Amino acid sequence: MRSYGQYCPIARGAEIFAERWTPLIIRNLYLGCGTFGEILEGAPGLSRTLLSQRLKQLERLGIVVKARKPDGRQGHYELTPCGHELFKVCVSLGEWGAAWLEIAPEHLDPFVALWSMCNALRRDRLPEQRIVIRFDFTGRPSPERYWLLIEHKDTEICKTYPGLDEDLYITAEAEAFVKWHAGQQTWGDAVHDHRIQLHGPSWLIRAFPTWNARSAFAHITPVPRPMTSPAA
Repeated sequence: MRSYGQYCPIARGAEIFAERWTPLIIRNLYLGCGTFGEILEGAPGLSRTLLSQRLKQLERLGIVVKARKPDGRQGHYELTPCGHELFKVCVSLGEWGAAWLEIAPEHLDPFVALWSMCNALRRDRLPEQRIVIRFDFTGRPSPERYWLLIEHKDTEICKTYPGLDEDLYITAEAEAFVKWHAGQQTWGDAVHDHRIQLHGPSWLIRAFPTWNARSAFAHITPVPRPMTSPAA
């Protein structure tokens, strides 16, 4: 960790918070990702080696702690009170980003949106029976396919076929799905424009969009960008 060499609290805080991947690790921990694998799954592109380094650093700083199981074995990671306070910085950063930054093509990773959606599902609305939903995402350099398994109101994202009968098929443009979850497009508009298509029982087609609590920043309206005058 490099130091700015300044007493300023902004500089000292940035030495920790501005480390690459640290805000996402804190976000994932706050969302309930307790194991190494769960934290890693919610941060595509983060290597196991770097995650291990960041977690050790956050432990040393008193931001993260390893909770132990009753049998004494190592359990899972948790935010300390210090870590929960630092998450407030994540929220402020997210509010600023939702208001002032556009969603660019390089941000349209449908897996991240699907992972985020699963962490925000309204479990009180989920069906009691097991449901398997297949997602086929288009509009990417190569098509992507995932499965969402819902059982006993618990959820799991599968990157390979889980070997179970599929109940609902969703084909979606990555941009439409991401912007729906981010609150920048309605489900009705995306379906009407055929950017999201569903095939399966009518009750499941109607129910699926009601399960999504959407992004924590979906309520923020992006600030319109000023029109720039063409060069003379």
